[in-house]
Amino acid sequence: PLAAGWRLATYWAGLATIAVALMSPVDNLSSQLFFMHMIQHLLLTMVAVPLLLIGNPFPVLVWGLPKRTRRGVSGLLNERSTFRKVLAKVTSPGIVWLLYVSALIGWHDPKMYDLALRNPFVHDIEHLSFFVTTMLLWWHVLGVAPRFHRTMSVGQRLIYTISVVPVSVIIGVAIAFAQNPIYTYYLDVPRLMGLSVLEDQMISGILMWIPGSEMFFWAALIVLTQIVKEDEKKKAESRS
Repeated sequence: PLAAGWRLATYWAGLATIAVALMSPVDNLSSQLFFMHMIQHLLLTMVAVPLLLIGNPFPVLVWGLPKRTRRGVSGLLNERSTFRKVLAKVTSPGIVWLLYVSALIGWHDPKMYDLALRNPFVHDIEHLSFFVTTMLLWWHVLGVAPRFHRTMSVGQRLIYTISVVPVSVIIGVAIAFAQNPIYTYYLDVPRLMGLSVLEDQMISGILMWIPGSEMFFWAALIVLTQIVKEDEKKKAESRS
């Protein structure tokens, strides 16, 4: 089951989404249009990351390593390993939640956002931090390998998933309804598609507000479905 065809398909779909985000006109236009930059971030975090993790690639990756390397990885990740214990602490659900929210808020600060757009190295760090923190967040929600923590119950996953939505909504609404340009970088670039800076900014805010939150609502809906199924299963067992 870990090497099922549908898992491979979702994994490749995740890689394809990363390619579209970083190696297509989306990347070129992201430096000219705010809303294309927002689409790029959403592709990386809300589409690519879940698809990659649904594929559950870690076991297959370990299987594909040379025997000596595989033993080394097993030694690092066994239950008695200090490395594993430290890694488990720094990737606990609470810390991951704080890291994700901090990255989301921090990189949308006007100074940090403009710096990322003007400096390619900082821009790469921005993308990497979004990608890693989102991957850690979805890792807990989806419960895929490797597992270093007690698996959250279905109800806990539901709460955990929904808890990050207000942050994205607040930032999106603030951007969409801002009366003045927030990011000065876009004042200095040629305007494309006939969009003004404020129109571009409004579209970007709406993208973050609605599609940016919708993925978490879909995940919450799936988790809620699991809760209902488990409840029905318990009722059926109690009747029998």
